[in-house]
Amino acid sequence: MRISRRALAVAAAVAVVLPLSACGSGGDTGGSTDASGKVEGDITFQTWNLRANFKDYFEGVIADFEKKYPDAHVKWVDQPAEGYADKISADAAGGTLPDVVNVSPDLVAPLAKAGLALDLDKSAAKYKKEYLEGAWASHQIPGTEGTYAFPWYLNTGPLFYNKSLFKDAGLDASKPPTTYDELFDDALELADKSDGKVATLANVPTIEDFGRYGVPLMNDKGTAFTFNDTKGVELLTKYKELYHAKALDPQALTATPESAGKKFLTGAVAMNPGSALDLGNFKKQAPSLYKNIGITDQITSTGKVNMYVMGLMVNAQTKHTAASVAFAHFVTDAQNQMSFAKKVAIFPSTAGSLDDPYFTKEDGTDETRVRIAAAKSLANAVNYTPVLFSEQMKTELRNEVAKALQGKESPKTALDNAVKACDRLLQQQG
Repeated sequence: MRISRRALAVAAAVAVVLPLSACGSGGDTGGSTDASGKVEGDITFQTWNLRANFKDYFEGVIADFEKKYPDAHVKWVDQPAEGYADKISADAAGGTLPDVVNVSPDLVAPLAKAGLALDLDKSAAKYKKEYLEGAWASHQIPGTEGTYAFPWYLNTGPLFYNKSLFKDAGLDASKPPTTYDELFDDALELADKSDGKVATLANVPTIEDFGRYGVPLMNDKGTAFTFNDTKGVELLTKYKELYHAKALDPQALTATPESAGKKFLTGAVAMNPGSALDLGNFKKQAPSLYKNIGITDQITSTGKVNMYVMGLMVNAQTKHTAASVAFAHFVTDAQNQMSFAKKVAIFPSTAGSLDDPYFTKEDGTDETRVRIAAAKSLANAVNYTPVLFSEQMKTELRNEVAKALQGKESPKTALDNAVKACDRLLQQQG
């Protein structure tokens, strides 16, 4: 059950695959770690598919920064979502990485290991107290000391469900499932009563689903994966049962957040994760669904919902460390994050910002209800996807999950194989 990041065109977390020769613990990166000098010089700021919808916002932030620091100039470049990881990998290998780069935790991990990400615990420790503790820690790498990006915006959201489909199956639409046992029971009931025409879920379990279920994902040292334990096998066995009962959509093996969203819009799927932004889409694209929309919390066994986090990394090789650090902090300070959060359904990572009335005061609308509930859940939310879990690892897990669901392997064998493959890839990261 994945929270889609369609709102910011960040369809899925991806990982940079750097040449193995670049891996190491840093060494002489060619830049200065001292950010205490004069804020001056020309720097480049790269975002991840944000220009189309937020051009005025970012141009305004840059103008404000240059007004505050007249000797500094920022060139803004924006890369498309597709191929973003490959672009960063090529820039990292070629020495053309921008000074300030929009990253997710799994993007920053290989860059940090290669010595290309500035350690903010050394260069910008004075700013740490301005951010939520969990957000600041989100760009730390297991087995490595340091923090390698300023936390930027956070995202999470509820589960939406179709009340009419629940009613048609004889279920109480006012009491959606709140535990995994209830979810699986309701899903089987919905599939049975609809003769397999209505699935409850549209996506196979991902690493974050195992985390939400309470499965330990890695050992304490971050040197090996552990999601093939008894609880992990239990979850995959449940999903196999759902798949064969058509309570999990038959096309789940190849589903994307977008295709799952379309299934929900058309009434083929009864539940789907989302954000406050989705309510507007439902109202416009599927009015009948909007009239029957139910909103409930993410289902977890841990009491902690999943969150996504974005960050701004400073290139350790920048020739203008002071300006780059100052700008990355400026973009992610409380004022600018709050302004951004009011333009799109995301949440600031700065300490105290979620106490603002915008995130706490009801006004009777569903949009506000979702925003307030999500903001409240972020107080102890977790980014379940391990920082070291690369795109290749996600593919390995997905492939093995598919084999288990199709009956080609047992759930235990599938997860053992996935862990073995992911551990091998982890060793290759160096």
